[in-house]
Formats: sequence, C-alpha cells, structure tokens
Amino acid sequence: MNPCQFCKNLSVKIVLDLGFFPPVNVMYKMSEIQNSSESFPLEFGYCTKCSLVQIVNEVNQSTVFPETYPYLSGMTKSLVDNFKQQSEQAMNLINLNENDLVLDIGSNDGSLLMQYKNKCKVLGVEPTFAAKSSLEKGIPTLESFFSLVVARDILKGYGKAKLITACNVFAHIPNLNELLKGIDEVLSEDGVFISESHYLFRLLSNLQFDTIYHEHLRYYSATFLSMAFEQFNLKIFRIDLIDSHGGSIRVWASRPGKFKIHSSVSELIKKESSKNLEFEMFLFSNSVRNWRHRFRSLIAELVLDGNLIAGVGAPSRSSTLLTFAGITSQDIFAVAEVKGSAKIGRFIPGTKIPVLDENEVLSKEPNVLLILSWHLSETLMKILRDKGFKGKFLIPLPNPVLVE
Repeated sequence: MNPCQFCKNLSVKIVLDLGFFPPVNVMYKMSEIQNSSESFPLEFGYCTKCSLVQIVNEVNQSTVFPETYPYLSGMTKSLVDNFKQQSEQAMNLINLNENDLVLDIGSNDGSLLMQYKNKCKVLGVEPTFAAKSSLEKGIPTLESFFSLVVARDILKGYGKAKLITACNVFAHIPNLNELLKGIDEVLSEDGVFISESHYLFRLLSNLQFDTIYHEHLRYYSATFLSMAFEQFNLKIFRIDLIDSHGGSIRVWASRPGKFKIHSSVSELIKKESSKNLEFEMFLFSNSVRNWRHRFRSLIAELVLDGNLIAGVGAPSRSSTLLTFAGITSQDIFAVAEVKGSAKIGRFIPGTKIPVLDENEVLSKEPNVLLILSWHLSETLMKILRDKGFKGKFLIPLPNPVLVE
C-alpha cells in the first residue's frame, strides 16, 4: 500500500477498484501489431488523516506522459477560450509589465502562454512532443518534467516569476510537497499562483469516474488546498468554479496578506464542511458500479436491435469509460476525431476500437453516436446535426440517456 501523497499516512482507504488499465495516452497505431500492452492497477480512495482524494497506484511519469503524448490544448476551442478568460482576469488583477516572468507548468503547445507573449517574458515547462509546437510559436520552453531541481534551474536562469500557472497538471505531478516547494521558491513575493484542476465534489456529484486514470493522481477540494498551500507560504484569495473538463476549480493564491480574500473562498469551504467525505465516496462507488450495468445493458440492446454505433471524441477519459464498461469494437466500430488530431489512425487504449477522421465515420451512416466528450455534448450535437447526422445521440454520464 502506498502512503498518502501529501501527509504520508498509511491509512489510505480504497473505495473503488476499477481494475487494470493501460496508460490512456499510449495509443498504438492501427498499422502496428499489438500483441500486448502494459496495464496497471487503478484504485481510487482517500486519506483518513488529511482527506486528500487520490489514486493509490503511481506509474512512472515517462510511461504516463510518453514523448508521443498525443494531446494538444490548441485543438480544443473551449480550452483556448478558457485560457483567454483566465489570462484576462490575471492581467486585470496583476500589474504585469514587459520585465515580469510568466511561468506555465505543463505548458503543452503554449496555448496559454500565447496570451501573454509580447506583453511580458514567458517560459513553459513541458516534457512531451507538444513542447516542439510551443517552441515553433516562439515560446521559450524547457523540455522537461517540472521538479524542485528544475524550479531551482529556472530561478538561476530566469529569476522569480510574477505569475505561475498550472492548468490541468497540478494534480498530475508526483510528490505534491516537492511541487509546492518548487512553486514557493520560484514565485516572487508579490506574485500569484493559479492552478486549475478537476473539482472533487463536481466529480462525485456528476459521476465523473471517467476522469480517473493514471495521469490524475489527486482530486482536490478547496478545504484540502487551503490547508496544503498554507504549509508553503501560500494563501488562497479567490476560487472560481469553471466548466473546463466537465467541472474544475480555478484557485488563486499569493503570499499571505498580499490580496484581499474574496468571499468565494470561505463560501466554498463552508459548503464543503457540510459534506461527509466518507459517505460521498461510498455513494459514488456504488453509483459507478450501478452505472456500469445500466450502460452495458443499453449498448447490448442497441446492438441487438441492429444499430450501428460510433463514438465521438477521443479524450483521455474515453479510455477509462470504454475499458471499465467492457466496450469493444464489436459494440462500436470506431471513434471519430476532428481532422488533424494526432489520435487518428490509432486505437483507444485498452481496446481495439480505432480512431478515425470524423468525416469517414459519418460516411458509414451510424444510427447512434456515443458522445465520449460528454461534457461538451450540447456543442458537439449541434455541430454533428449541422453536418447532417440524423440518428440518435447517446450521452453516457452522469446517467446514460438517448437523445433523438
């Protein structure tokens, strides 16, 4: 049993055992002979001491984030819009000038830093091939995993950062204490740290078990983050609940006393205090198991009735959903991705379901489209209707539902 990722307590209680899963971003090409793939246990639980919700099985970072990591932030319009909104808020709040440094941890293709380029100094840290896309945009990028050593190298080479961002990566990096220490050392005394992560209680209430995979080591509440940050000379002064990735928490932190504390902080922590985490986790676990039986039955009924089913969208979360539900290429013949996606021509991890160009999938005239990026279902359904799709949509979560 691994100890808690934050307080090192050995009493991490497992509430949901999803089984064995491959890393969600190791996607084999359809042209490759796939005799086997590495799979690792995936267990979800919480620490009985500090209440950090986490997976208890850490996989080596180079395995989880291979150089061929196929995800590019710039391919998702909603994320680019989110980055634009966040950067506008930050520039209104912080007096950034051309000499100030903005550091983005896990900068991917540089989509967030593009909002700051030409306004101040920027620096990304990105270990995957996405760094090359960032460099092509003229954004200085360290091709590395962020660590305390890298933080100290940044300090020597670039100085303190006025703004540090970590969007959908703050829960991905092992050793939370070292991560926070690195941020503490690089952040200037008048600086701000912004993190965006899946919000625990939205995950539980919306049954977002598909966001549980080896990349996502931790799932944060405002209560936990407030406690953890204060141990590293950081004080949360604002919290925004945002729609990104199906429900995220944007947390603003600075040195104590630098900013007036917004009412959103105490309001959310007070709301969380009324919840019993152990009970919420128990309900979530039972609901996930019940969902699996309902979803499998619905897919079986659709197939037996002669429907041709395809998936739409191949986000990382689709691998968890399809693998946990036991869905194969006998159930859905392919998953559609937009033209230009690096995932086209590959298999969904854990399955032999191919990812194909959206137009190729639609040309097969499926009767049912399974919306795997279900958190974007309204937008995707409109786009697909405009492209001429006349069949039914299946939205899998939080409850499987067919939409005419």
